[in-house]
Amino acid sequence: MVFPGILSAITYLPLAGALLLLFIPKEQRRAIAWFATLVALADFLLSVPLFIAYDRASADFQFMEDVSWIPSIGVRYMMGVDGISLLLVLLTTLLGFVAVLSSWTAITEREKEYYVFMLVLQTGMLGVFVAIDFFLFYVFWEVMLVPMYFLIGIWGGPRRLYAAIKFFLFTLLGSVLMLLGILALYFFYHGEYGTYTFSIPEMHRLGALTTPDWLELQRWVFWAFFVGFAIKVPMFPFHTWLPDAHVEAPTAGSVILAGVLLKMGTYGFVRFSLPMLPQATQEFLPWMLLLSVVGIIYGAMVAMVQKDWKSLVAYSSVSHLGFCMLGVFALNVNGLNGGVLQMINHGISTGALFLIVGLIYERRHTRMIADFGGLSKQMPVYATLFMIMTMSSIGLPALNGFIGEFTILAGAFQLDSKIWSVCAVTGIVLGAGYMLWLYQRTMFGKLDKPENTTLKDLDFREAMTLVPLVLLAFWIGLYPRPFFRILDQPVQKLVEQVHGRYYPTAAVAEANSAGAPAPAAAAAGLR
Repeated sequence: MVFPGILSAITYLPLAGALLLLFIPKEQRRAIAWFATLVALADFLLSVPLFIAYDRASADFQFMEDVSWIPSIGVRYMMGVDGISLLLVLLTTLLGFVAVLSSWTAITEREKEYYVFMLVLQTGMLGVFVAIDFFLFYVFWEVMLVPMYFLIGIWGGPRRLYAAIKFFLFTLLGSVLMLLGILALYFFYHGEYGTYTFSIPEMHRLGALTTPDWLELQRWVFWAFFVGFAIKVPMFPFHTWLPDAHVEAPTAGSVILAGVLLKMGTYGFVRFSLPMLPQATQEFLPWMLLLSVVGIIYGAMVAMVQKDWKSLVAYSSVSHLGFCMLGVFALNVNGLNGGVLQMINHGISTGALFLIVGLIYERRHTRMIADFGGLSKQMPVYATLFMIMTMSSIGLPALNGFIGEFTILAGAFQLDSKIWSVCAVTGIVLGAGYMLWLYQRTMFGKLDKPENTTLKDLDFREAMTLVPLVLLAFWIGLYPRPFFRILDQPVQKLVEQVHGRYYPTAAVAEANSAGAPAPAAAAAGLR
């Protein structure tokens, strides 16, 4: 049993830590780093009981908080998690702690401001996953942009201002279109049910309607949401901001960007587009599958020709997130299970790969692959951890990537056309090619560059940023059942919603009165 208000506590603890951090003198650099790390660790430990106390037999939102906020326009302070958002909350708190811990030696100027922005960013990301009121969700979605902009723009690489502005403008464009979609749903819901509300569970009732006006509006709202979420994923061809932001961001920023921020786009499709706009989703399904597969292959092929270590890992994210979207738009249990689990897997494996790049960059101040070779002789612990996460990224059995990719391919194979799964397999082969090439070029061969002969292996703190991710990779790879059990009921419900076999009890009569006869499954109370 967890205490009431735990979601608010998890969400705002980093913000409280950021405010307290302001009172620590900037000269006390070690105290600032320790305090920020302890706050991030406390936030992770506070989120762990959610995993234990979560009721796996229920598909509904749990640990609910519901308070009237702005009653004049129907805004409520509503928080809750289902199995999908719970796993993303845990991923966020874990990577938040790892990112702060990895920054101790990487950030050497304006440390206090840096850690303040990191903690504020953590609150924004957590709020996106736990908010179940559209207004509250949008507030957190926008809040999260600001600290990420400054993290890239102040502590990034040589082209940091260009990358930060590009990131901000791309994401802001998507946010504005998403806001228009939210307002369209808000006013349509009032016209249909006579109530103004931003409640996401209430909005899910719209998925049960099949009136002509609603079907026409769905198409427009679907594309408004699509642009907002596709930019965030990023899906091809909205991906161009990602390599710049990744390459220029500080190491911790890249970890958070790849591990958490990209999942907000995939989460948006799962939470909003599929259950609220099921007819439009199925109508435009071939386009979604096509863009997903193009992203898989394009991201892998571009990654193969990169000369910059970090740029290669960045483009690999385009390919891996294409896999996630393929699973989501398979619209079946296997595909959605695999798609959501692969979101977690990508956060673990690619987050670790960015840490690995950052660790070597701190030592050599270069990311060019040609500047390395034979590092396994000089840094055996580093090489071992790098090898494990490389195998995780390419989907080796016994590691987490294999479970996610296998489940996604099983879902894709259930589609009417098998071409989607065939194309996705091509992406796996290409992914193995560029990751093994990267490992071979940097870790094996001759240790013939004088700068590499003096490199020191990882110290305890550096190893501890990677060890939790390595353990998680083996846990999911060897025993994924606890994760699938958490996803089981929410995914079953989502599949029923998107295929029109799920009617919220209160919506059946109202759907009938609007001219949409409830199917027999709904009349039988199908859940």
